[in-house]
Amino acid sequence: MKEFLEGSHAVAEVVKLCKPGVVSAYPITPQTHIVEDLAQMVSDGTLKAEFVNVESEHSAASVVLGGEAAGVRSYTATSSQGLLYMAEVVFNIAGLRLPVVMTCANRAISAPINIWNDHQDSVSLRDTGWVQLFAENIQEAADFHLLAYRLGEDKSMMLPVMVCMDGFILTHGIETVDIPTQEQVDKFLPPYKALYKLDVENPISIGPLVDPEYYLETRYALQKTLEEALVLIPKLTAEFSKVFGRTYNGLVEGYRLEDAERAIVAMGSVCGTVKDVVDELRKKGKKVGLLKITSYRPFPIAAIYDALKNVPKVAVLDRAVSLGSFAPLASEVRAVFTGKKKAPKVISSFVVGLGGRDITKHSIKEIYSLLTAKELHGEYIDLKPELLTPEFKG
Repeated sequence: MKEFLEGSHAVAEVVKLCKPGVVSAYPITPQTHIVEDLAQMVSDGTLKAEFVNVESEHSAASVVLGGEAAGVRSYTATSSQGLLYMAEVVFNIAGLRLPVVMTCANRAISAPINIWNDHQDSVSLRDTGWVQLFAENIQEAADFHLLAYRLGEDKSMMLPVMVCMDGFILTHGIETVDIPTQEQVDKFLPPYKALYKLDVENPISIGPLVDPEYYLETRYALQKTLEEALVLIPKLTAEFSKVFGRTYNGLVEGYRLEDAERAIVAMGSVCGTVKDVVDELRKKGKKVGLLKITSYRPFPIAAIYDALKNVPKVAVLDRAVSLGSFAPLASEVRAVFTGKKKAPKVISSFVVGLGGRDITKHSIKEIYSLLTAKELHGEYIDLKPELLTPEFKG
């Protein structure tokens, strides 16, 4: 059924259809509307779950860890500093192989404090062992929660999944969204049956002390499972398409790349703007395309290589920085082509939209014009040089 919904409300509706038994979160902008809706659903009796009020994001993550450890499908959501406050538990959830689903309403990191969108929060926790899926629009954000539970709970995975949606742009934006029926969801997402759980009748240990004789193997197992997810995700999205009629690859999406001489690589809501610019430039005879990264973790190395190996010039857009080094997405895209015979001649890096600064069509056209024979490393787009006074820099 199609409804005109705010992104947060759409996500809450889909999470309800997934029937989590435990929901716990601490309010933080711009995530708050999602868990407000879920709390109301629990209060109204339309969602039969335990909504656990907590005093912090660290506690919220601990509650959903405990829920999953007891064999109950669990859900949480957060943003920005809240995600960083969770960090200790976020690593634990992955290490314990507990398929929690979390919405990250992407928001900039302090200081200075900023409540608007960029990707610094989830990108900073890319090495935790969680799957990270980035949504371009509200429909994707809603649908990816269905995929997240199905993927994370697959018996070959048993890993947590983070659905990343751009704060305010998607959480507070309003679009027409196709909300599935409960029957459709039940067909795609079976009831959760944990492979292992805390049970007084059949006691086990979860998270014991592991000495150097075993620890390396636990990390290796996580790595190999995430590599296997690169095969499983396209299979699940194909099944998703049969049930719901919407098609995703789940790893990457190429847009007008077939004969492209220049390509832009990006994640999240900016991809919609890039597509508009690509269409405009194509009308002027410019052979340009977009490669949208959906799965940031696991990183789809082979899919990126196949999509870009014949494109001479590539621009990578980052809405995050690795201070003191190169922009994170650009670094990984470059690494894909290290030592390869077929590779773009130019892979330039552009940092855009930090702290919610608008990424306009003009911004994208400027990036396109800067794709020359010379690689650019971390070029900041729409920078205001007049602000970079000695006093401003401290």
